[in-house]
Amino acid sequence: MKINFNNSKNINIEPLEKLYNDVQWYAYTKDVKVLQQAISQSLDVISAWDREELVGLIRVVGDGLTIIFIQDILVLNAYQNQGIATQLMQQILKKYSDVRQKVLLTEEAPDVRHFYEKNDFHSCDKGSTVAFAKFS
Repeated sequence: MKINFNNSKNINIEPLEKLYNDVQWYAYTKDVKVLQQAISQSLDVISAWDREELVGLIRVVGDGLTIIFIQDILVLNAYQNQGIATQLMQQILKKYSDVRQKVLLTEEAPDVRHFYEKNDFHSCDKGSTVAFAKFS
């Protein structure tokens, strides 16, 4: 299996909906047109493809100079644990290596914590920084 990576933000609704539903991120697929618009208006998007199938995606928002916020990183369940998310993350971290603040907000789970820590992210609950979020 050869995974191809693409930097286009122009991704059809159907594969986006399939990917986000597969990982149970249903809040995004309540309105797939808004999801598609969010993708197109992001600072950066890298998608992973197995032939014609969208199997993974990382999406970044921010100014790209002083801060990036990794909004989404997801991989189809059938393709998880094959290094695709790590490759997506490493491409973004390399591209924005000069950006001082690289931020993300995610759920707490042992495998999730392990993934981000192995990619040199540090939890704000273990140090001198604090994170706040307000959800509508």
